[in-house]
Order: sequence, then structure tokens, then C-alpha cells
Amino acid sequence: MDDNKLKVLNRYHVVFLIQNVIIGTTVLSLPHRLSSMGYSQWWMPLLFGVVANLLLIPMIWLGLKYRNDTLFVIHEKLFGKWAGKTINAILLIYFIVVLSAVSSSFLQLIQVVALVDREITAPLIILLLMTIYIVHGGIKSIARFCIMSFFMTLGLLYFLNWGIADGDIRHTMPIFNFTAKQFFTASKKGLMAIGGFELISFYFPYIINQKKALKHASFGLWLSILFIFFFTFVSVMFFSEWQLKNVLYPVLNLFKEGQLSYLERLDVLGITMWVFLILSTTAAYLWAAKKGIDSIRSSPKKTHLYFVAVFVFILVKFPYMEAFQRILFERVFYLMYALFLWPILLCLIHMIKPKKNEGLE
Repeated sequence: MDDNKLKVLNRYHVVFLIQNVIIGTTVLSLPHRLSSMGYSQWWMPLLFGVVANLLLIPMIWLGLKYRNDTLFVIHEKLFGKWAGKTINAILLIYFIVVLSAVSSSFLQLIQVVALVDREITAPLIILLLMTIYIVHGGIKSIARFCIMSFFMTLGLLYFLNWGIADGDIRHTMPIFNFTAKQFFTASKKGLMAIGGFELISFYFPYIINQKKALKHASFGLWLSILFIFFFTFVSVMFFSEWQLKNVLYPVLNLFKEGQLSYLERLDVLGITMWVFLILSTTAAYLWAAKKGIDSIRSSPKKTHLYFVAVFVFILVKFPYMEAFQRILFERVFYLMYALFLWPILLCLIHMIKPKKNEGLE
């Protein structure tokens, strides 16, 4: 268990924690989110990768200054007990809402593809129970599941075969056929697709070789970026600009183009396999939320996992206006951008704080 032995994550764990947590339902809709740039969107995931890699630097630097502390503990050291716990409470709410948004988005996708016009209560309960089971073993258990998920879902790239065969490579030219406003809109909506790498600030204390964490995290990050890039590139080749703007899940439609003599609905198979990637994401955020409650209550307990799961279930299934739920789940991802930049501010505060606030070197 990660509470009994702090340093449990080797380099492979770090690589695949970064890689698998990033990929969620947003990848399925990324070409639609980037549609303001038309066909020029295909290189945007590469830009997002560069931005994310630069943002990793202050996260790792801060972690090296507080080697045995999660970001929750660092907040209390830099801002004091009560201000730190207040910030942690805000983060806890954020993690719960993100976890709810990811779960709701995937379940609605299943409802459209496989369980048409059926209730999603039972699938939601199963998803939450599976997530709890993964998280119950600690951060190392999540990392192992991420490694397994990577190899289980690597074959999804084969589904791009038909999109490449029927696509038109000329769609990728010219490269810079967009305005500054279109670029800003695409960046604002698309950057959330790489969310998840920032969680390294919370499991950094569990990394064995912390000095090489940036190298290993960068490798995992670019594995994800290449995965996202391939799907975006093929979507640009295959779809028209109108389809990119109006089809909500272009990647799902790529699965539908597949033709195998022994399978009729490749899209159902694709979504079924995608659940491994969703569980990797939900498990990481559930673990982070659990650590948030541990920090606020100053008492680590396994029961906190169930508290978070109950809150997620209420957010997804509580009978309030659907429009409000959609706005809440969409807007919360904009807070992710603030969390991307937050370690930069913490690094500056650390440099002007007395050295007694540092963790063990």
C-alpha cells in the first residue's frame, strides 16, 4: 500500500501514469473542438505537447524542493494551515467535478452507441465500483492498471486504417489557413484534451527516481500526444470541414468505417476498449480527490474513497437541469488551465519564503 511505503513508482509507472491519464473522452471529440481552424487543426496536438512539456518543468522543480510532500501539503507549508486547507478544499471540489464530467461524458457516449434510450444508473455504479477497486490498492495499483490499459488499447490505432485509405491527404494543406481568432478559439477548447499530466504534482512524492522524473514524464506525455495526433490527423484526412464542425465525436465515426468480416459494429468494440482509458483517468482523479479529503481532515482513511464516489454519483444523477449540468462540466475544465499555471506561482512564492519551508532534499 502506498501509505506504508512512500517511494513505489518506478520509471515505467511514471511514463504510463502520464500517458494514460491524459487520454479520456475529450480525445474522441478533439477534432470537433478544434474545428474553428478547419483542416489546419491537425498539427495542434503537437503544439499542445510542447506547451504541456514546458509546464511540466515548474511542476517537477517544485516537487524536487518538497520531495516527500504532495501539492496538498505544499499548500499548507507555503500559505499556512488554514489558507492551505482552503485551497485544498477548492481543489477537492474541482477533482470531484472533473471526475463526474468524465464519467458522465463516457456514459452518455455509451448510451448513444450501445445502450440507446436506456438508463445509465447501473453502468455508472459499475464504473464507480471498478474505479474504487483500482484506487483501493494505492497509486502503484493505478500505475499498473495504466500499463495494462496501454497494451490493451494500443490496437485501436489499427482502426485508423480505413480512415487513411479513404481519406484525402490534400486536406492537410495549406497549414496556416486560419485567423488569430480561430486559433484562440481552438486553443481554448482543445487544450483541455491534454489535461491529466498536472496530477504528477500529487504523486511526485511516490516516485523512486525523482531526479529523472521530468525525462520519464516527458516520454509519457509524448506517447499521449502522438496517440492524439494520429487520431486528429486521420480525422482531418477523412472528414470534410462541415463534418468536423458538426459531428460531435469524429473519432467514433472513424471506428464505424472499419470493415471486418467477423465484426459488424467496430464502433461498439472501440468504445468498449476505450473504457480502459476512461478508468485510468477516473482512477487517478479519484485517488487525488481522496488525498484531498485526507489532507483537509488530516486523517487518511480508505472510506474517503466512498465519500467521493457518492458525491460523483449525486452530481451525475441528481435531478437538476440538464443545461446546468452541461455548463458545469464544460466550465470546470477551464479551471484546469489555472492548475496548469499554478505551480509557476508556487515556485515564485517558494523562492521568497524562508528555507525552513522546504521538504527534505
